[in-house]
Amino acid sequence: MKNNKKRKGFVFKTYEAENQSPFEKLFEIFKELITHTSGDFDEAIDWLRSLDKEYNLTDENYTIDDFIEDLKKKGYIKEEIKTDGTGGTKITPKTERAIRQQALNHIFGKIKRSGSGNHKSKSPGIGDEHTGDFRVYQFGDALDKVSVTESIRNAQINNGIDNFNLTENDLVVEETLHKSQMSTVLMIDISHSMILYGEDRITPAKKVAMALAELITTRYPKDTLDILVFGNDAWTIKIKDLPYLQVGPYHTNTVAGLQLAMDLLRRKKNTNKQIFMITDGKPSCLRLPDGQYYKNSNGLDKYIVNKCYAMAQQARKLHIPITTFMIAQDPYLMQFVRAFTQANQGKAFYTGLKGLGEMIFEDYETNRKKRIKG
Repeated sequence: MKNNKKRKGFVFKTYEAENQSPFEKLFEIFKELITHTSGDFDEAIDWLRSLDKEYNLTDENYTIDDFIEDLKKKGYIKEEIKTDGTGGTKITPKTERAIRQQALNHIFGKIKRSGSGNHKSKSPGIGDEHTGDFRVYQFGDALDKVSVTESIRNAQINNGIDNFNLTENDLVVEETLHKSQMSTVLMIDISHSMILYGEDRITPAKKVAMALAELITTRYPKDTLDILVFGNDAWTIKIKDLPYLQVGPYHTNTVAGLQLAMDLLRRKKNTNKQIFMITDGKPSCLRLPDGQYYKNSNGLDKYIVNKCYAMAQQARKLHIPITTFMIAQDPYLMQFVRAFTQANQGKAFYTGLKGLGEMIFEDYETNRKKRIKG
């Protein structure tokens, strides 16, 4: 009789990788490579062939050429005629969407829920936009917010089915958010220093932008996201342009970026507005009223820096907080970022490339859960 009893517990076994087809395995690598090559298909395939030689990614049954044919058949690439009249291959909007989704999975997928509704914001908000998070019932919570299904499940686990008893300790409440909308402008520094010193800083910035765009368009479709880049000047780019984003031989005109960001947000009707700025260096450029550029790469120029502080104060008056993500840790430049943040009463994160995406997502979610008071 004892041997017939069912035993409960954990079963440990050797890890088995997800069963993927040869195309799916190569496609995961291809999406990463096409991001690093800024949408250059030929360069990405050259890298893929090099990796194949080193790691034996393919065999005689499925080659890189077979993979390219499948990309065509599935609509991920297409032939094009270049401006010089020669032929070439480019990725399609279908691939652009796949890259954004992969960026979202890689970055946002790493942010795990902690406990029952353990949000970093002090007050998740009151509303009827459900988050899927639960927390323990607290005195004063409205009864209509109690999750009956989850509470009964807790009671069965805690007290057993035979002696069913629902207590206050079993009750859980589903978190809800304000239905207020958020307008965000993401500023990306594309000055030449973003690829200096042997470190690729622009690719992580692109990935974050693509992931944030995918998150907002799929989970928060009523929110708005504008993306702009700034070098000597500043201009907006579309979401579909992100995979092709490259740095240029530019200085850093932070003032131009902030001016454009605030112009974009002034047109938004949403109550909640914010600016995220990804940069790795000091402001070193201004455009003067006569159209000429004032540039100084040697240290923090007081004239340029003071213009930045003025823009930060102006944003503060408009109730637009600026969060600066500084992907460099030069103590000299940190002094500027601290003063800039103080002028705006915003926030600053001093980080390397690792963890940049998680920081931006956490901050976006936190800001969205609280109403910015005017």
